[in-house]
Amino acid sequence: MRVVLAEDLFLLREGLIRTLQEHGCDVVAAVDNGPSLLRALLDEKPDVAVVDVRLPPTFTDEGLQASLEARRKRPGLPILVLSQYVEQLYANELLAGGDGAIGYLLKDRVTNTDQFIDAVRRVAAGGTVMDPQVIAKLLSRSDARGMIGSLTPRERDVLELMAEGRSNAAIASGLYISESAVAKHTASIFTKLRIAPSADDNRRVLAVLAYLKR
Repeated sequence: MRVVLAEDLFLLREGLIRTLQEHGCDVVAAVDNGPSLLRALLDEKPDVAVVDVRLPPTFTDEGLQASLEARRKRPGLPILVLSQYVEQLYANELLAGGDGAIGYLLKDRVTNTDQFIDAVRRVAAGGTVMDPQVIAKLLSRSDARGMIGSLTPRERDVLELMAEGRSNAAIASGLYISESAVAKHTASIFTKLRIAPSADDNRRVLAVLAYLKR
């Protein structure tokens, strides 16, 4: 798997390079600023990009904007964005296209190697990965509207994992319930939230996230 990495902090960048290489990834470019990131994404045509949101020269959302520009020129380019803080605006911009192959993780997650590599692989495969804290923020905002309140505690558990991009099998394993139970909870969630059901995991995630952003 060919990876373009963008991170301005030298030690973190080197650590991510080693982690990716140790798990079979070929880091074809490792850059530390927005303009270099855009060039690398267009020239190298990676299988996935791992990108810090805030890069020189502006240290605002340079990494995100360079990634989105590259994705406009190369539709479907898989992008996993890393951020120091939960910023719902970043999640909204990433998800605006509704095409999948998108991920948004807090930087704290990269210390959990298995979780980080799993996210890289799922995004590269076309999936959607959202940090649990981002999901919690979206759920909190939606709950103020009262619609989420109709869900049972177990349905909320399933919804959170579903919105993180987990398959029914992964949700079942994480909650120690059967896949058939997950399917029943999922059907109930879609009915209560008036979301059209889908057998496709990625479309399902995007539908849930679109609902939570309303």
